[in-house]
Amino acid sequence: MLSDYTKIIKQLTKYKRVEGLMQYINYESLMEQHRKQERNKAPGIDNVNKTEYDKEIEQNIEEILYELKTFKYRPTPVKRVYIPKTGNKELRPLGIPIYKDKIVQSVFTDILNAIYENIFINNSYGFRPGRNCHKAIIELNKIIINKRVNYILDADIKGFFENVDHNWLEKFLKHTIKDKHFIRYIKRFLKSGIMENGRKVITYEGTSQGGLISPILANVYLHYVLDVWIELDIKKRYKGEVHSIRYADDFVICFEYEKEAKKCYEELKERLNKFNLKLAENKTKIIKFDKSNNGSKDSFDFLGFTHYNGKTRKGYYQIIYRTSKKKMKAKKQSAKIWIKENIQLKPEEIIKKLNIKLMGHYRYYGITGNYNKLMEFKNYVTRTLFKELRGRGQKNKISWEKFNKILKYNPIIEPKIYVKLY
Repeated sequence: MLSDYTKIIKQLTKYKRVEGLMQYINYESLMEQHRKQERNKAPGIDNVNKTEYDKEIEQNIEEILYELKTFKYRPTPVKRVYIPKTGNKELRPLGIPIYKDKIVQSVFTDILNAIYENIFINNSYGFRPGRNCHKAIIELNKIIINKRVNYILDADIKGFFENVDHNWLEKFLKHTIKDKHFIRYIKRFLKSGIMENGRKVITYEGTSQGGLISPILANVYLHYVLDVWIELDIKKRYKGEVHSIRYADDFVICFEYEKEAKKCYEELKERLNKFNLKLAENKTKIIKFDKSNNGSKDSFDFLGFTHYNGKTRKGYYQIIYRTSKKKMKAKKQSAKIWIKENIQLKPEEIIKKLNIKLMGHYRYYGITGNYNKLMEFKNYVTRTLFKELRGRGQKNKISWEKFNKILKYNPIIEPKIYVKLY
């Protein structure tokens, strides 16, 4: 539910470029964002978490407000950490702001969301209210089935978050925001820098992954670079139907004609280059994906699911969804590592914590037609747990019968379909 100040901003945006936004960054809005922050999040470079900050919260909020009003507020460099990328050995950079900056970023983020929800077009999902990954997949399903779609451009932007051009982003923001001081602080967030191994690195481009304001800024950037371009240029010039679905920086474009799919591929490279972005050509491809009786056997991955041409039992066309091989491999590897790291706990404690993780997996991947892949993952986790429990015993190794007795009183949660596509 939107706060009162974001409702006002949302209404104002319908009529003109908005100004006077700094008035909405006040004691009440800062305190509200403090209350919303989670306590178990990792701290930034100052090692201050919510519990510590809460001890003198009134004074701390007043200090933030004074700094903002006198333009003395400058964000602290984010702490750079690296997390494994799904499905490979590469590491993804993640920025952790200090707690004070999280509060301020949250207020700015709320205001930006209120402004741009009136502007973003319907093909964009991700980091938007009520527009999660499942709704993106459902909409793509409707497009492929109901529209004249025969070819799909499955595209990937190389290192998007690291290459957002600050100058272009500022120009995009100024299309809608007239408040110079508000934009001034956004620029400070972008240029706050990174602290890595005790050394500050100045940032001239990119938005910090992990920063609370980064998702909305990324959506603003791609709204102008990609969404508007497809909607107002590509669709008007091409003779066949063109449709697109974007989730953050992950997107697919659907075409009626192969020739126009190939043309768009080349134009997309030029379009991205103009805004300091590059197409990852090794991960980008055009797939024949039609509804004819001799439909292509090609497939494409989007948001962790592999999409296949298929038929219902009655012979009608439908899209079949499976957990992608890349994601399944990564999820299994992650589960195995977690079990190894927690194997010294009591079996019932391990299973209790495992069930929480499995529930999260089922809720994401539990879509129509994907039950077998859910069961495959559950069976893998069960076998891995048995193997690790058996391995920790030196003399009296646990038997399969004893393991089943443990499961009888501490069952591993069963898969369930949570999202129905049809």
